[in-house]
Amino acid sequence: MTSAEATPRYTATIDEVITTVVMARVTDFFGFFVYAIASALVFPQLFFPTLDPLGGTLASFAIFSLAFLARPVASLAGRSLQHKIGRVGKVSFALILLGTSTVAIGLLPGFEKIGWFAPVLLAFLRILQGLGLGGAWDGLTLQLQNVAPDSRKGLYAMVPQLGGPIGFVVAASIFFVLKGFLTEAEFLQWGWRFAFFAVMAVNVVSLYARVRLLNSELGVAPEVMRSAPLPELVRNEGKTIFLSACLPLASYALFHMVTVFPLAFAAIYEHFEIADILIVQLIGGALAILTVIVSGFLADRYNRRTVIRLSSILIVVLSLTIGTLAHYPMLYILFGFMVLGLAYGQASAIVPHRFPAQYRYSGSAMATNLSWILGAAFAPLVGIGLTAAFGLWAAGLYLLSGALVTFAALQLLNRQSPA
Repeated sequence: MTSAEATPRYTATIDEVITTVVMARVTDFFGFFVYAIASALVFPQLFFPTLDPLGGTLASFAIFSLAFLARPVASLAGRSLQHKIGRVGKVSFALILLGTSTVAIGLLPGFEKIGWFAPVLLAFLRILQGLGLGGAWDGLTLQLQNVAPDSRKGLYAMVPQLGGPIGFVVAASIFFVLKGFLTEAEFLQWGWRFAFFAVMAVNVVSLYARVRLLNSELGVAPEVMRSAPLPELVRNEGKTIFLSACLPLASYALFHMVTVFPLAFAAIYEHFEIADILIVQLIGGALAILTVIVSGFLADRYNRRTVIRLSSILIVVLSLTIGTLAHYPMLYILFGFMVLGLAYGQASAIVPHRFPAQYRYSGSAMATNLSWILGAAFAPLVGIGLTAAFGLWAAGLYLLSGALVTFAALQLLNRQSPA
């Protein structure tokens, strides 16, 4: 613990930890998917009206990826900042940066008012979002895993992962309501902005809960939550960091291939109404919540490695059904969300225990940021680009490659502790 860290003021209960972790992750993913959905439905028309729908979407997704590239930079800078102002100060600063940049995006004028300065500002604010996301690594998920009973490791591990599908359902619901009650002109002019303002509101509540928990004592060994020296970390755990980043890669890619990708496909090729796709995705999100929970029971009954292997096989099957998106999108989307919940449910939990205790906090953060870059950052851009160039089968091949990488990582990774 650094000199800037405050002495814990109370002992948190397991219920408080679970509640705060779920709240924090739902908040993170709510903001994440508000931007992602807007990237498919709003930004191509608002910031790139001079391009055709395909070109505007590709440009929008290129900017979308910038936040993921900025996350490792923030993670490295956050190490120095945490040493000076403590973990609570670092997380608070990062979340304030994330919230203000998100609100600023909601206030941005479009191309028609300020020309190409509009997408430049969008890119700048997206980078700030990435810096906020990377700096907000709080270790709460790691703490929860360390205090979980041995017989319930899988169930406790899936708790933070519920934030993904729940956050998507909340974000998609807002866009569904806005699309349903506003005309297209009203939605593009000002309606979409409300979703970004809502992100700031929930961030304030989440920040309070996180700060309270970070100031508590959870009975976790101090070395587990301590930042390791970077040169030493890379020298001793570089291979493990890379292979650990490959473990959840397929699930992170799948995240965008069942959420943002179908929306962008529908918006570009106009085979189906956006509202119809959102309804199917809301049902899929509910199914994903259920399969995230199922992943916890399966991990406790067998082990996490078995769950990841099974989900990788199912992703391979899913990649073969991607062609149905053009005519029967319900099949691909619903099956995709079910597989997503199973794959994502244990994706993060399998990473930390690849590292010895003294490297667990820093190693997990570095591997997670790298995994989001490799698996998620360019998934919408590559998926739409391949579809436009070759057809949906090529996007399916891209999804298939992610599953193969994850499966290979399971076979190659040094087993430092039971999964």
